Amino acid sequence: MNELGNSPQARDIAYHVHGYTNLKAHQEKGPMVISKGAGIRVFDDTGKSYIEGLSGLWCVSLGFGEQRLIDAATEAMSKLAYYHGFNHRSCEVVIDLAEKLIGIAPGRMSKVLFANSGSEATDLAVKLIWYYHNAIGKPEKKKIISRIRGYHGVTVASASLTGLPHLHGDFDLPIDGILHTTCPHYYREGHDGESEEQFATRCAEDLEKMILDEGPDTVAAMFCEPVMGAGGVIVAPATYYEKIQKVLKKYDVLLVADEVINGFGRTGNMWGSQTFDLDPDFVSCAKQLSSAYLPISALMISDKIHEAMIAQSEKLGVFGHGSTYGGHPVSAAVALETLKIYEERDIVGHVRSVMGHFGERMAQLGEHPLVGNARSCGMMGALELMKDKNGRVPFDPSQKVGPAAEGKCLENGLIVRAIGDNLAFCPPLITTDAEIDEIFDIAEKSLNEAEKWVGSEGLRSQ
Repeated sequence: MNELGNSPQARDIAYHVHGYTNLKAHQEKGPMVISKGAGIRVFDDTGKSYIEGLSGLWCVSLGFGEQRLIDAATEAMSKLAYYHGFNHRSCEVVIDLAEKLIGIAPGRMSKVLFANSGSEATDLAVKLIWYYHNAIGKPEKKKIISRIRGYHGVTVASASLTGLPHLHGDFDLPIDGILHTTCPHYYREGHDGESEEQFATRCAEDLEKMILDEGPDTVAAMFCEPVMGAGGVIVAPATYYEKIQKVLKKYDVLLVADEVINGFGRTGNMWGSQTFDLDPDFVSCAKQLSSAYLPISALMISDKIHEAMIAQSEKLGVFGHGSTYGGHPVSAAVALETLKIYEERDIVGHVRSVMGHFGERMAQLGEHPLVGNARSCGMMGALELMKDKNGRVPFDPSQKVGPAAEGKCLENGLIVRAIGDNLAFCPPLITTDAEIDEIFDIAEKSLNEAEKWVGSEGLRSQ
């Protein structure tokens, strides 16, 4: 640390705690400081350029330096820097955004509640699920199902729904009433000789058994990301959603579509729910709602939910929920301008025009000796690194092969994310075919270097 002097790195170590970071290692290593961004690239404090192959955290859909969003924030800040939605208050830009969202929403959505992050939107959905069942006279119907390796946030309720052990360890999570069913990862969870459709049937049977074991009168809802993001970009097998939705409807279990990563064109449609033919009761969104230029999230609800909320709030005298910054006018203005850009530039059409090439380049890397499985949907995908790709034998997690490959990518000017031994890709939606080639050329070079490192360390023989 002394060698860093009074540098930004030294001051960061002295004063700043980082999420998703080994805090002990950070004391020695310090941060990579990002100083600016332009298009799909960011630059560190030495001036080195990197392609942002994960859109920051799955979120900077329009890339860096989009002047229209900067101008929208500036104008909104000068007009009305803040207001709230408590006690019948509103402001026009928030009304405009709510109307716009419902106009493009999937399925049966009819009303919007605003918050600041995907985690908050998840927590709000949990509260409304409980509130709804109290309102309709089913106070025992409160348990909520998510999936192993699903990701729904980091707050107390949302981290409980997240099906990843490192979000639970020593935080005393998950809370009571949260259940986790089978992860629909056919490559890792499918049995020998089992087709995708058969695996999907087994997943649906596992879900039904869980509901029956718990008691259908106690199970309230299920959360699903259409494509599971931070669990490893897991694309559900054919017929999966058709089959699980039949189970949910059979037992009157609500469906929450977590569109925080999937929404706004990422899967080749405006919503992942459209890509996979979901019929949700709730839809959450964040991240690409404002291209991450300012914090904002939204939870959209169906009329069925809203009507019960009206009755219950009349009974209680008030709807006892709200937050200081939910529906912030400056964030709302940036989100509204983001949605206008998506329409005017036909961002969904652009994704459809390049996602085939993205998928082809991803599939080509699936042939690499270090890669066991390559998968993608729209403009997101993952490479799953394996010790023995033919036998589907993984590396021991302690060998940190995924992080080593991520490090090679970083050295070569590409930012991706190692989720265990899965390398996740999620570039900005504006990425061109030529830039896709640049991303995967760097990834291939980095995988070659990682393969040499694996050999030099003797990791395949261990």
